[in-house]
Amino acid sequence: MKILEVNNIRKTFGNVEVLKGIDFSLDKGQVLSIIGSSGSGKTTLLRCLNFLETPDAGEIIVNDEVLFDAAKSHITSESQIRKNRLHFGLVFQSFNLFPQYTALENIMLAPRLLAAENNYNGKSKSEFLTQLESQANEILAQIGLSERKNNYPYQLSGGQCQRVAIARALILKPDILCFDEPTSALDPELTGEVLKVIRGLSEQKTTMIIVTHEMEFARDVASKVIFMSDGEICEQGSPSEIFENPKEERTRRFLLRYSGK
Repeated sequence: MKILEVNNIRKTFGNVEVLKGIDFSLDKGQVLSIIGSSGSGKTTLLRCLNFLETPDAGEIIVNDEVLFDAAKSHITSESQIRKNRLHFGLVFQSFNLFPQYTALENIMLAPRLLAAENNYNGKSKSEFLTQLESQANEILAQIGLSERKNNYPYQLSGGQCQRVAIARALILKPDILCFDEPTSALDPELTGEVLKVIRGLSEQKTTMIIVTHEMEFARDVASKVIFMSDGEICEQGSPSEIFENPKEERTRRFLLRYSGK
């Protein structure tokens, strides 16, 4: 069952066309790894999917609902953009936690603010917050940070901060969880703990899109791989097709650089 369809997404900044007609689809429960050199358009694509950038052309469909169609309108209301973003959860490479809040408070913040806008979904404020805190604690346990829930970001390691950022995205129950280089800001010894959490989510059939330079991880965790180059999808297929038998010369050259051969 298709959960995401991306059709002819294009994005230009000034005179530079960063995305040159991106097409792909994703089934529910699949993990998509997007690989490619820096500047190939990977992060811009994620930002377009999460409505942090507005594509110049193309269409984004989630669960058969058209969230964006540039042919009909380039303008979307702020309330509609916020609603569209709820379909996606984005974990940034630099955590972006609020320093004045504890790990637990960072995780609860977004759903708390959303609920306040909607009169706590018909519940009393205290009832809603009790249930929300219970959910946040469950996710903290899932990522192995229960004992750190009252710590502030400065009291956490980079790997722990990134795990809190993952929990913050998970609590909103997005259809698709997106990662933008989730380990690039971490020391090598901290990378493993974050990758372990992502691997666990994959085993739970969480639908994910992961932009990464961790080639071994991309190969192991993904059910589908896209290689991007110069704003285009140069090649896409299963991990074995891309990593063992790439058809395009650009893909082969890229993978050779990472293999060190």
